[in-house]
Amino acid sequence: MKFILGRKLDMTQVFRADGQVVPVTRIHAGPITVTHIKKQGDAQVAVQVGFENTRSLNKAETGHLKGLPLFRVLKEFQTTQAVNRGDVIAADTFAPGDMVDAIGTSKGRGFAGVVKRHHFRGAPKTHGHKHDLRAPGSIGAGGVQRVFKGMRMAGHMGDERVTVKNLEIVAVDADKNEILVKGAVPGARNSLIVLTTAAGELVVKSVPVVEETPASSSEPEPVEKIEEQVEEVTA
Repeated sequence: MKFILGRKLDMTQVFRADGQVVPVTRIHAGPITVTHIKKQGDAQVAVQVGFENTRSLNKAETGHLKGLPLFRVLKEFQTTQAVNRGDVIAADTFAPGDMVDAIGTSKGRGFAGVVKRHHFRGAPKTHGHKHDLRAPGSIGAGGVQRVFKGMRMAGHMGDERVTVKNLEIVAVDADKNEILVKGAVPGARNSLIVLTTAAGELVVKSVPVVEETPASSSEPEPVEKIEEQVEEVTA
C-alpha cells in the first residue's frame, strides 16, 4: 500500500505524447515523516506520519515528536511494509500510471435547498403553482405520522469527507514535490488531500532520529565562593 499527504494547488492541463489534452489537478505532495509505529497483529502495522512543519505545539504533542521536527498534520495509515520512526516518504513513491483514491473535504456551500443540495426537479411553474417552485414537496406518508431518518431535505451542503476513486497519476515532479492527478479532486485550494493506493510498495528514505541530549545539571559557583578563593590566593 502506498500513501501520501498533500495540498491541492489548482487545476491545469497537460498534453500527452499523442497530442491528447488531459485536465489535471496539481497537488503539492509530501514529504511526510514517520512519527509513530503501532503494531496490530502479526503483519498489520499502523503507521502515523507527519506533514508540514510548524513552529509551536503543546507539551503533549512536542513530547510525542521528540527528536523529530514539529508537524502541523498527523495522520495514521494501515500497512504491512516495515518502516522505522523518522523515515521520509516523498512524492516519488508514486509513478505515472498509478491509480489512486483521492480523499479530501468538499467545499462548504452553506445552507442549501433540496434543488441545489439533492438535485430535485422542483414543481411546475404553471397550473396554479405559486411560491413553491423549489419546495421539497411531501416529506412523509400519512399513516406513519413521522419523518423517516435520512430523508433528503434542505440543510448544510458540502464541507464533508469525499473520496474519489481510481484517478490516474499523469506525472510526478520529485524536485518540486508535485503530483498531477487526472480529473478533479475534492476540496478547495490549499485544502488537505490524501492519496492512497493498494498496489505497490512505499519508497522510503531512512533518516536517523536525532535524540536530544539532556542538559548538564552543573550550576555555576556563587560569586561569594569565587571571591573567597581569590582572597586565599592573594594572601
